[in-house]
Amino acid sequence: MADEKVKGPASYFPSIEKTYGRPVSEWQQYVRDRYPAKHMELVAMLKDEHGLGHGHANAIVAHTLAQDGLK
Repeated sequence: MADEKVKGPASYFPSIEKTYGRPVSEWQQYVRDRYPAKHMELVAMLKDEHGLGHGHANAIVAHTLAQDGLK
């Protein structure tokens, strides 16, 4: 249904794209390029190297790891 709310990490994606001006797929590629780093190392990379806020960085990492079966 069109009125279903997106839940979990993906609920942050519209805000991430609007705030940082890049598609989520690009942020996910940054994460994948750093495998096999751990979750919090990946969050720190997005924050320190790309200026993302903690919640946004965590959402991208959590979603990407889950997508790739690495959670």
